[in-house]
Amino acid sequence: MQNIRNIAVIAHVDHGKTTLIDAFIKQSHIFRDNEEEMNETCLLDSNELERERGITILAKNISVNFKGTKINIIDTPGHADFSGEVERTLGMADGALLIVDAQEGPMPQTRFVLKKAFELNLKVIVVINKIDKPNANIQATEHKIGNLFLELATRDDQLEYPTLYAVGKSGKVFTTPPADFNQPGNVIPLLDEVLNYIPAPTNEETGTFKMLVSSLDYNTHLGRILVGKIFRGTIKPGQKVTVVGEDGVKSGQIDKVYVSTGLKRCEVAEAKAGDIVALTGISEVKIGQTLSTSGDNEPLPSAQISEPTLHVTVGPNTSPLCGREGEFTTARQIEARLAHELETNLSLKLEKLENGKYQVSGRGELHLAVLLETLRREGYEVEVGKPEVIYKTINGQKCEPMEEVNIVAPKDYMGTISQELGKRLGRIKHMEPINDQEMEFVYIMPTRTILGLRSLLLTATKGTVIFNSQFIDFEPVGPFLPKMRKGALIASDSGEALSYGLQAAQERGVTFVEPGEMIYEGQIVGMNQKDEDIEINAAKGKHLTNMRSKSSDGVIQLTPAIKYSLEQCLDFLESDELLEITPKSLRLRKKYLTSIERRRHREELKNVY
Repeated sequence: MQNIRNIAVIAHVDHGKTTLIDAFIKQSHIFRDNEEEMNETCLLDSNELERERGITILAKNISVNFKGTKINIIDTPGHADFSGEVERTLGMADGALLIVDAQEGPMPQTRFVLKKAFELNLKVIVVINKIDKPNANIQATEHKIGNLFLELATRDDQLEYPTLYAVGKSGKVFTTPPADFNQPGNVIPLLDEVLNYIPAPTNEETGTFKMLVSSLDYNTHLGRILVGKIFRGTIKPGQKVTVVGEDGVKSGQIDKVYVSTGLKRCEVAEAKAGDIVALTGISEVKIGQTLSTSGDNEPLPSAQISEPTLHVTVGPNTSPLCGREGEFTTARQIEARLAHELETNLSLKLEKLENGKYQVSGRGELHLAVLLETLRREGYEVEVGKPEVIYKTINGQKCEPMEEVNIVAPKDYMGTISQELGKRLGRIKHMEPINDQEMEFVYIMPTRTILGLRSLLLTATKGTVIFNSQFIDFEPVGPFLPKMRKGALIASDSGEALSYGLQAAQERGVTFVEPGEMIYEGQIVGMNQKDEDIEINAAKGKHLTNMRSKSSDGVIQLTPAIKYSLEQCLDFLESDELLEITPKSLRLRKKYLTSIERRRHREELKNVY
């Protein structure tokens, strides 16, 4: 065990965590110089969605060998919506690397992950990354980190921590801030500090085998793979074990034992306490359950996962175009897929509703959007309602989740940001300049008023805003917030969208469909310039006459349709609307498709607002 170090890499989103791990991998010569991986970036972000969005969604572990010591590295997500991944995997580590951007300083997620690390008594090494940024302020960042440690530390020895300085994209780490960022360098100083400062595992090699399942994986040949750190004893292939969980005790037998070697898993004849292993042979097991030697039925303490704050209603697609683009369309198939997701996505909760639909609860808008995007890519057709916050009753009072919103934007947009957040019931906590060009705003806001705010501010600031939020607590429900969006342009007829009909629609507002797209009655084809909804016939063609006229032969010129992403569609929704998600299309629609139905349910919809 003295030759093992288990470290988690924790940071706020986009502070360079995955880039620094790339440098670890490449400089430790896991690959030969001529292997294609040496030219790739974000080696651990293997998921297609992770690469597209440039964020880490799933926690992963790899290992590198340095000076005869095996360093197990656990890469964790940096976005608050995936904090469940952080909470369940930090327990495998004995120390942590806290990566902080030299320009932005500690951000909301930095605070969250550091607090979790201190609760688990992990030794923390601070790495101030991106020191080569034009507006990097190393001194101010060190000061902010010091204040954060003072605020969160639970023991005196946690206030003493080593600090290193890095240029992640170049794979360089320095013990002191360099005068020249172009000077030669590598990650060796950081690896040396890991060996010196992070303790070896203190688990017992003698005694009966015991392990907490921290993660699950799946392989078509091997079946379910259980990942965790061995708490005590040793494990070998063929060994009989007991699975201890809330639903009782089950017996099983280990088939194969794997440990990480670089990016791969290698089969071994035995694994000892302190190492992170992957085991096969047991199919029915959940994250948080304990594997132990037969006769030992005492479970290990599992991680406390934060409660969800948002939920959406998910059900089979009921639009007139259902079943045309998806492979899996029935309620039974959707339920089976969501139940499968619950096994690995611990922050998710699922509840079956009386109307045959499902209420899916998650940590935030991005958490739910990534799940829906994954279903879409796997061939599922679903319809989704407006995301709504989860209320709690505390001391007999109805309470709603509150979040700390951190915004960094150019000073030119101070008025725009203050006005928009004021409208959305934001209370300013503090506001200070970061440098000559940028300001930092910290607001406390209800989660329900944050929905759609990020995309709105990105548009208002021409894409320059940095927007982050972090759940903090529940507070009594605040004032009612009026509808923030303009009215919808609703298709009054089904058929093919035509240029003539869309031209009339564009006189009223902006459109979401192109000529030639199939549309149906009740589909939202655009957004009105005014607050009320308007029905419009976008499938209307120009009537031919036998009259010749110069003016009638003019060419129709349309503004290109606006195409929203999945998150923007969720932001757009109101309570009387649904989002139809298929592998090929995203369609916004009214809950009641015909105007007669909408009139019939007018009173019900009034109560919603």
